[in-house]
Amino acid sequence: MKKIKNRYNLADITNKVINSGFILFNNKTLKDIFEIEKKVTFFTALKKLIDSKILIKVERDKYLLNDKNIKTFNIANLLYSPSYISFETALNFYGILSQFPYEITSVTTKKTMNKKFNDINYSYVHMKNDLYFGYIKKDGILIADPEKAILDQIYISLKGFKKMNIDEYDFSIIKKGKLKEYYLKYPKTRQNAKMKSIINQILELC
Repeated sequence: MKKIKNRYNLADITNKVINSGFILFNNKTLKDIFEIEKKVTFFTALKKLIDSKILIKVERDKYLLNDKNIKTFNIANLLYSPSYISFETALNFYGILSQFPYEITSVTTKKTMNKKFNDINYSYVHMKNDLYFGYIKKDGILIADPEKAILDQIYISLKGFKKMNIDEYDFSIIKKGKLKEYYLKYPKTRQNAKMKSIINQILELC
């Protein structure tokens, strides 16, 4: 398709953005959608989409479609990837932990990172590639299984990054077999022995 070099139709590119199937965009993606070759014209069109609240600027080179159906969990996945929702956020989502977390917490294979968007804190905790498993896609959101969220919480609490008091948790929905299966994938270290002791306590409460 021939690119439009020096002009554009705002209604046309708005429809293209909305119907693109994307939620999060960067400049490269938007250039392909807009089909505008000239740099100045592209950024003028982009500014108009932001000013008209079709797009929300999240951070440098990241723009979010302004859609009321997009939830904080979607944003968490999109802000920093690869990542999946876990720890207190996932445990609260499943009803295992009643206390609502003050931030949206996720696991990532990239470096540990904190971000803020629309006054909401998003935290991402690094884990090795071998431990990046045990998550599902639920309503378009990547989130840990209940069993993996618990193991993630135990693992990181033993490293001193988070606190965990098992008396505050309701383990009634936990599948014992899956918890054991996931635990066996963790490295056999000194920390693993402490982890096993906590898991045995949880298994008695399931």
